[in-house]
Amino acid sequence: MVMNEDYLVLLYYCYSRIEDSEVFREQHHLRCLELNLKGRIIIAEEGLNGTVSGLRADCEQYMQDVKSDPRFADIEFKVDEASDHCFSKLHVRVKPEIVHASLPNIDPTKKTGGYVEPDEFRKILQEQPEDTVILDVRSNYEHEVGKFKNAITLDLENFRDFPEKVKELEHLKSKKVITYCTGGIKCEKASAYLLEQGFEDVHQLHGGIIKYGLQADGEDFEGKCYVFDNRIVKDLNKVNPKVISRCYVTGEPSDRMVNCANPHCNMHIPMSEKGAEIYNGCCSEECSMHPDVRTYDGTGYYQKEMNGYNPYRGVKRKPETVE
Repeated sequence: MVMNEDYLVLLYYCYSRIEDSEVFREQHHLRCLELNLKGRIIIAEEGLNGTVSGLRADCEQYMQDVKSDPRFADIEFKVDEASDHCFSKLHVRVKPEIVHASLPNIDPTKKTGGYVEPDEFRKILQEQPEDTVILDVRSNYEHEVGKFKNAITLDLENFRDFPEKVKELEHLKSKKVITYCTGGIKCEKASAYLLEQGFEDVHQLHGGIIKYGLQADGEDFEGKCYVFDNRIVKDLNKVNPKVISRCYVTGEPSDRMVNCANPHCNMHIPMSEKGAEIYNGCCSEECSMHPDVRTYDGTGYYQKEMNGYNPYRGVKRKPETVE
């Protein structure tokens, strides 16, 4: 069966000052609705961060619109093909930071790690120089299902825990440190913070895992890449793929990510189809006995209720007033 690839998924960010973030949010929200886009967009004074999906023509128009704004002229879109929307809703929000790092004083536009392009990064992965370390700055559930070969991972529940975990990396200050994340946005701040903490030779994979997959076929990325949309994970490695995660219930290899069917647990874990059958989508017998357990539909993905969802919520002007 040939997949219909009429849809695109766009992953992007740009650190560029937005003085009028609330006004910009409203205008941007309305434009996304006009283009029938769905996804999550975060706007802050420091810039723009988003992942959206839509029909190919609408996404192409959106990219053109964004890049026509001088503030975002240099923005880089990572573009994936899809068979349908990868989101159910559209949210455009103003927040203090475009990625929650609890590092409001770190400005990547002034100082950040140097960029390593995908082809150069692939050579480093293959040669494994002794003076270089690869540092994954993503959360536990992300690197559990996939990471680069020989990468150092940190015990992070959320990226905002990163500053505290840097204390564990003191012994690496003499090394060349190359950070990576999904699309590059976390590394902009992570590498900048490492430089602030006295690490001298700090770099970042330009465009993150997604760009590496597009330009270097994902070689030496082990497992699948965790993504923040309805796909949950995506294949990346076209050269030497392998599964590194194991089913939480059975221990067998599995890169299928689910949420426990007990909403009060909701643990996000790898679980094979066989493992899911044992406790009806739950992570344990105890969770399977909970009175509020959700019906397992075979996916392990429990979408939030659409009741009351209004795509125009928070929008003060009607679409027809937009110029």
